[in-house]
Amino acid sequence: MTASLDLLHASSTRERVARYRRTLSRIGHFLWQMACNPLTAIGGGIILLLLIVALFAPWIAPYPPLIQDLNNALTPPNAQHWFGTDEFGRDIFSRLVWGARITLYIVMLVSITVGPLGLLLGVTAGYFGGKVDSVLMRVTDIFISFPSLVLALAFVAALGPGLEHVVMAITLTAWPPIARLARAEALSLRQADFVSAVRLQGASSLRILWKHIVPLCLPSVIIRITMNMAGIILTAAGLGFLGLGAQPPDPEWGAMIASGRTYMLECWWVVTVPGLAILINSLAFNFLGDGLRDILDPRSE
Repeated sequence: MTASLDLLHASSTRERVARYRRTLSRIGHFLWQMACNPLTAIGGGIILLLLIVALFAPWIAPYPPLIQDLNNALTPPNAQHWFGTDEFGRDIFSRLVWGARITLYIVMLVSITVGPLGLLLGVTAGYFGGKVDSVLMRVTDIFISFPSLVLALAFVAALGPGLEHVVMAITLTAWPPIARLARAEALSLRQADFVSAVRLQGASSLRILWKHIVPLCLPSVIIRITMNMAGIILTAAGLGFLGLGAQPPDPEWGAMIASGRTYMLECWWVVTVPGLAILINSLAFNFLGDGLRDILDPRSE
């Protein structure tokens, strides 16, 4: 009896080790595929740098982002202030570093919200069809018929300015394209042979959706969310520029551009530096999304 238990334990241990090795091999192969694509490697590197900067902002920023020094107002870039100072003498590099946290907070919170919401509504509409599909897609059409920035402006104007309200507004405008994509994927899969076989074996609709439809729709949704992150950054910056996002003195990149636009002709660095940060990070997410599409979408091969 003891020998049998030992054999079972050893077999279970070997299976766990083999599963762990397979997982590491897949992760390594995935990272190697990303590294082989120059644009994807550049985009991933910039995003990784953004994460590091946001995580270690207190140690990277040389000055407090909110402390004013009017004697050094609008100082051009120099050895003490790499990106110069703003109209209140605050170090722009430090504010840029701390602003990375706000940008990533908005991007990540919106992404983890719109992904499950759009995927759930999309696969439900595509799999069940009929009245369920009609109702859900008409609601989606209502949201998607308005430009995302205009709709976000309307929601934030109704809710009031603030970072949490920006996240809610962008979430309400970002889920319809993901729902449309998930619906198209579910429509192509619901009549597949393997789904029919599982259905004949007595599997419930919920099990078919969770175990078979959703995993196959997930790569396309991940790609779309990654490419949407650039739009999320631009929308958040636009709302911040209009004074509807993070409120002063928070170092949000769009708000930094808005406060410095009065001095942009004489002091170019006040607007140029946060503008370049928005541009570079938006391009990085687009590059990463293109690479993930090449890797995760088998139809792109």
